[in-house]
Amino acid sequence: MGRAGQSLVRVAVVVRAGAAPLWWLGVLAAGIGFLIPGLTGRRVGGYAGAALFLVCAAVVVLVRRRRYTGWADAATRAGKFDFLQDRAVTVRNWRRAHRWWLLGAFLAAVACSFAVPIAVGLALSGAGTGLWLKAGWLGRREERDEALLWVRTDWAGEGRPVGAQVKGYRTTGLGAGDAVPGGARRRR
Repeated sequence: MGRAGQSLVRVAVVVRAGAAPLWWLGVLAAGIGFLIPGLTGRRVGGYAGAALFLVCAAVVVLVRRRRYTGWADAATRAGKFDFLQDRAVTVRNWRRAHRWWLLGAFLAAVACSFAVPIAVGLALSGAGTGLWLKAGWLGRREERDEALLWVRTDWAGEGRPVGAQVKGYRTTGLGAGDAVPGGARRRR
């Protein structure tokens, strides 16, 4: 009787999938906000946006860090029959699942520019930067441990690699999959 494998998705790729859309939509919203004078003016909006950028990036990097390390420390080796999901599929699935949230965040950032220009757009960019930094942190941990972190696709849901459904991580060697440690595309 054959043994069935499970589909696994890279943890760092799921984290990194939202970084680029959030960053670019934030920059676009901040650019549109720069064109709108707003109630507080561009200078106040720019200073507030810079502060929000730093705060959002720091919060996103630090939130749930203990859960990531806990699951990584308790990770088991991936099975022989497990399927490793491609990076492009993971990114596409994440962006499809979150497209309405991204659109809503962009529209909210543009709408807030009528009160405080630039600020909310830079906060959105800060969140994207925080995701990118968190993926980099995961990549450094993967290189240190010489093991890539994977989670079952059904547990990760719609882009939550440390959500309530997650019951553990799996590991493979650094050569597995089509993404380098940290979730970036592997150069051929």
